[in-house]
Amino acid sequence: MSDYDKILKNWDAVEADPNGIGGEVLYGLFKEYPDTLKYFPKFAGIPPGDLATNPAVAQHGEIVLRKLTEILKARGNHAAILKPFANSHAKTHKIPTSNFKLITDVIVKITGDKGILDAAGQNAFRNVMSSMIAELDALYKDANFQG
Repeated sequence: MSDYDKILKNWDAVEADPNGIGGEVLYGLFKEYPDTLKYFPKFAGIPPGDLATNPAVAQHGEIVLRKLTEILKARGNHAAILKPFANSHAKTHKIPTSNFKLITDVIVKITGDKGILDAAGQNAFRNVMSSMIAELDALYKDANFQG
């Protein structure tokens, strides 16, 4: 079974609640790695204690998970999706690729805690994200990202 199959076999649970799980992912990112909040200026005025229940955080988390789902469902054939994503995240949002490693850890934890990804699925997710982050690194270099 491929890494994508191991991830996608239960990913429908994420697709069924991208807003709820997405909110948990972003809140988990901000809680575990508070410095990442600086890359989300629209959340700057939200008190830390309110981030977990803020609808704007959940809405952005949904956007994150929907894009991730699109990339995962491409099963490695994602260049047409990844290139514009890399351009916007390098040039407009100025998000270092190291942040994708951090959000990977948060997604693994949350999907593991929820029983969405078992140990094999979590390992597969790490493998896929590691490869994708390496691709993002190359695309960022092509975009002359200095971060």
